[in-house]
Amino acid sequence: MRKSSKVSNIFLFIASLSGALWTGSYLLRTFISYWFFEPEDFVLKAFITTENMAGITYSLTPVVSTTLILYLVFITTFILYIITTDLKLKLNGWLFISLLIVLVTLPFEAYLMTIDYKMISFLTSATYDPEMIIDLIRKRFNVLGNFPIVILFCYFSLFYFIIFRPFTKKINED
Repeated sequence: MRKSSKVSNIFLFIASLSGALWTGSYLLRTFISYWFFEPEDFVLKAFITTENMAGITYSLTPVVSTTLILYLVFITTFILYIITTDLKLKLNGWLFISLLIVLVTLPFEAYLMTIDYKMISFLTSATYDPEMIIDLIRKRFNVLGNFPIVILFCYFSLFYFIIFRPFTKKINED
C-alpha cells in the first residue's frame, strides 16, 4: 500500500475526528429531542409547561449548534480528503462505499440542517417563542420520519469501513 501525502492524512484525521464527534452529538441530540415528547402523537410530556419551556428549549442551543458545525467540518474535510488522496476508488471499495454513504445522505441532512439553522437563529435571538422551537423539532421528526436513526447506523458503518478497510484490491507491482 502506498503512503498517503501529509495533507490528505490531515484531512482524513480531521474528517474522522469531526465525524466521530458529530455522530456522538447527533445521537445525543436525537435522544434529547425524543425525550421531550410522549411516545405517541408527539405530545409534550406533562412536566414541560409554558413556564419552564423557554429554559428547556434554550438548553438545546449547544447541542444543535455543535451538530451543525461538526457536520459542515466533516463534509468539507471528507471531500477534501477524497480530492487529495492518491487512493483510487476502483481499488478501494471501503472508500467508495464511504463516499456513497456520505453523498447519499448529504441532501437529506442538508435539508435537516436548514431546520437546525432556523432553530439556532430563533434560540439566539433576544426574544424567541419556545413554541416555535418545539414546532421545528416536530417538523424535523415529521418530515423525514426515522431518517435520523438510519443516518446514525450508516455513519456507524463508516467507522468500520475506515478502520478495517474491506474490499481493497491488491495490485501486483512487478
